[in-house]
Amino acid sequence: MNIKLIAIGKTDHPALKEIKEVYIKRLGHYINFSEVIIPDIKNTRKLTEELQKEKEGQLILKEVQPTDKLVLLDEKGKEYTSEGFSSYLQKEMNSGLKQLVFVIGGPYGFSAEVYQKAQGKLALSKMTFSHQMVRVFFIEQLYRAFTILRNEPYHHR
Repeated sequence: MNIKLIAIGKTDHPALKEIKEVYIKRLGHYINFSEVIIPDIKNTRKLTEELQKEKEGQLILKEVQPTDKLVLLDEKGKEYTSEGFSSYLQKEMNSGLKQLVFVIGGPYGFSAEVYQKAQGKLALSKMTFSHQMVRVFFIEQLYRAFTILRNEPYHHR
Protein backbone atom coordinates (compact mmCIF):
# COMPACT_ATOMS: atom_id res chain seq x y z
CA MET A 1 0.00 0.00 0.00
CA ASN A 2 1.11 3.56 -0.73
CA ILE A 3 0.31 6.53 1.45
CA LYS A 4 0.00 9.99 -0.05
CA LEU A 5 -0.39 13.24 1.84
CA ILE A 6 -1.90 16.17 -0.06
CA ALA A 7 -1.57 19.60 1.52
CA ILE A 8 -2.43 23.14 0.49
CA GLY A 9 0.46 25.62 0.62
CA LYS A 10 4.15 25.15 1.25
CA THR A 11 5.91 24.97 4.59
CA ASP A 12 7.76 28.25 5.07
CA HIS A 13 9.45 27.66 8.39
CA PRO A 14 12.87 25.97 7.91
CA ALA A 15 12.78 24.13 11.25
CA LEU A 16 9.40 22.57 10.47
CA LYS A 17 10.61 21.60 7.00
CA GLU A 18 13.65 19.91 8.52
CA ILE A 19 11.63 17.96 11.09
CA LYS A 20 9.13 16.89 8.44
CA GLU A 21 11.93 15.63 6.17
CA VAL A 22 13.43 13.59 9.03
CA TYR A 23 10.16 11.71 9.51
CA ILE A 24 9.53 11.31 5.79
CA LYS A 25 12.95 9.68 5.49
CA ARG A 26 12.21 7.39 8.44
CA LEU A 27 8.84 6.43 6.92
CA GLY A 28 10.67 5.17 3.84
CA HIS A 29 11.77 2.12 5.85
CA TYR A 30 8.17 1.02 6.23
CA ILE A 31 6.03 2.22 3.35
CA ASN A 32 5.95 4.13 0.08
CA PHE A 33 5.06 7.65 1.15
CA SER A 34 4.60 10.68 -1.06
CA GLU A 35 3.67 14.26 -0.40
CA VAL A 36 1.90 16.54 -2.85
CA ILE A 37 1.96 20.24 -2.09
CA ILE A 38 -0.69 22.27 -3.85
CA PRO A 39 0.32 25.93 -4.12
CA ASP A 40 -1.77 28.49 -2.28
CA ILE A 41 -4.50 30.04 -4.39
CA LYS A 42 -3.45 33.51 -5.62
CA ASN A 43 -5.49 36.69 -5.14
CA THR A 44 -7.67 35.23 -2.39
CA ARG A 45 -8.77 38.69 -1.24
CA LYS A 46 -11.07 38.77 -4.27
CA LEU A 47 -12.58 35.36 -3.44
CA THR A 48 -15.22 34.36 -0.94
CA GLU A 49 -14.27 31.58 1.48
CA GLU A 50 -16.57 29.24 -0.42
CA LEU A 51 -14.98 30.02 -3.78
CA GLN A 52 -11.51 29.54 -2.33
CA LYS A 53 -12.53 26.13 -0.94
CA GLU A 54 -13.97 25.18 -4.34
CA LYS A 55 -10.77 26.13 -6.18
CA GLU A 56 -8.62 24.25 -3.67
CA GLY A 57 -11.01 21.29 -3.84
CA GLN A 58 -10.64 21.04 -7.62
CA LEU A 59 -6.85 20.93 -7.24
CA ILE A 60 -7.06 18.34 -4.47
CA LEU A 61 -9.36 16.04 -6.45
CA LYS A 62 -7.03 16.16 -9.48
CA GLU A 63 -4.47 14.35 -7.29
CA VAL A 64 -6.84 11.55 -6.28
CA GLN A 65 -7.34 8.41 -8.38
CA PRO A 66 -10.68 6.56 -8.49
CA THR A 67 -9.18 3.57 -6.66
CA ASP A 68 -7.70 5.67 -3.83
CA LYS A 69 -9.25 5.87 -0.39
CA LEU A 70 -9.56 9.56 0.50
CA VAL A 71 -9.34 10.56 4.17
CA LEU A 72 -9.58 14.18 5.25
CA LEU A 73 -7.74 15.61 8.22
CA ASP A 74 -10.70 17.43 9.69
CA GLU A 75 -11.48 18.75 13.14
CA LYS A 76 -14.79 16.83 13.10
CA GLY A 77 -13.10 13.56 12.18
CA LYS A 78 -12.54 10.44 14.24
CA GLU A 79 -9.87 10.73 16.91
CA TYR A 80 -7.50 7.84 17.55
CA THR A 81 -4.83 7.05 20.07
CA SER A 82 -1.49 6.31 18.42
CA GLU A 83 -2.11 2.60 18.90
CA GLY A 84 -5.63 2.91 17.49
CA PHE A 85 -4.27 4.73 14.45
CA SER A 86 -1.71 1.98 13.89
CA SER A 87 -4.55 -0.60 13.99
CA TYR A 88 -6.50 1.49 11.47
CA LEU A 89 -3.50 1.53 9.11
CA GLN A 90 -3.04 -2.24 9.52
CA LYS A 91 -6.69 -2.83 8.55
CA GLU A 92 -6.27 -0.64 5.47
CA MET A 93 -3.13 -2.54 4.45
CA ASN A 94 -4.87 -5.88 5.01
CA SER A 95 -7.81 -4.78 2.84
CA GLY A 96 -5.63 -4.80 -0.28
CA LEU A 97 -6.00 -1.06 -0.78
CA LYS A 98 -3.50 0.26 -3.30
CA GLN A 99 -3.26 3.87 -2.07
CA LEU A 100 -4.48 5.68 1.03
CA VAL A 101 -4.64 9.46 0.56
CA PHE A 102 -4.79 11.89 3.46
CA VAL A 103 -5.54 15.57 2.84
CA ILE A 104 -4.80 18.70 4.83
CA GLY A 105 -7.08 21.41 3.47
CA GLY A 106 -6.65 25.13 3.21
CA PRO A 107 -7.42 27.73 5.88
CA TYR A 108 -11.21 27.38 5.50
CA GLY A 109 -11.39 23.60 5.24
CA PHE A 110 -12.79 21.59 2.35
CA SER A 111 -15.34 22.14 -0.38
CA ALA A 112 -18.60 20.20 -0.42
CA GLU A 113 -17.30 18.20 -3.39
CA VAL A 114 -14.20 17.06 -1.46
CA TYR A 115 -16.37 16.05 1.52
CA GLN A 116 -18.59 14.03 -0.84
CA LYS A 117 -15.62 12.16 -2.33
CA ALA A 118 -14.02 11.47 1.05
CA GLN A 119 -14.35 8.03 2.58
CA GLY A 120 -13.26 9.09 6.04
CA LYS A 121 -12.30 11.95 8.31
CA LEU A 122 -9.50 11.95 10.87
CA ALA A 123 -8.93 14.51 13.64
CA LEU A 124 -5.49 14.87 15.19
CA SER A 125 -6.87 16.83 18.14
CA LYS A 126 -9.75 18.99 19.27
CA MET A 127 -7.24 21.85 19.28
CA THR A 128 -6.47 23.93 16.20
CA PHE A 129 -2.94 23.86 14.78
CA SER A 130 -1.34 25.69 11.90
CA HIS A 131 -1.41 23.75 8.64
CA GLN A 132 2.38 23.64 8.70
CA MET A 133 2.41 22.07 12.18
CA VAL A 134 -0.29 19.56 11.23
CA ARG A 135 1.99 18.16 8.52
CA VAL A 136 4.75 17.50 11.03
CA PHE A 137 2.36 16.01 13.61
CA PHE A 138 0.63 13.79 11.06
CA ILE A 139 3.83 12.47 9.45
CA GLU A 140 5.30 11.78 12.90
CA GLN A 141 2.13 9.85 13.81
CA LEU A 142 2.42 7.80 10.62
CA TYR A 143 5.98 6.93 11.56
CA ARG A 144 4.93 6.15 15.13
CA ALA A 145 2.13 3.89 13.85
CA PHE A 146 4.55 1.81 11.82
CA THR A 147 6.95 1.46 14.74
CA ILE A 148 4.01 0.26 16.85
CA LEU A 149 3.08 -2.30 14.19
CA ARG A 150 6.66 -3.58 14.17
CA ASN A 151 6.95 -3.57 17.98
CA GLU A 152 9.89 -1.18 17.78
CA PRO A 153 10.88 0.86 20.84
CA TYR A 154 9.98 4.35 19.51
CA HIS A 155 6.51 4.30 21.12
CA HIS A 156 6.36 3.67 24.85
CA ARG A 157 3.28 1.85 26.05
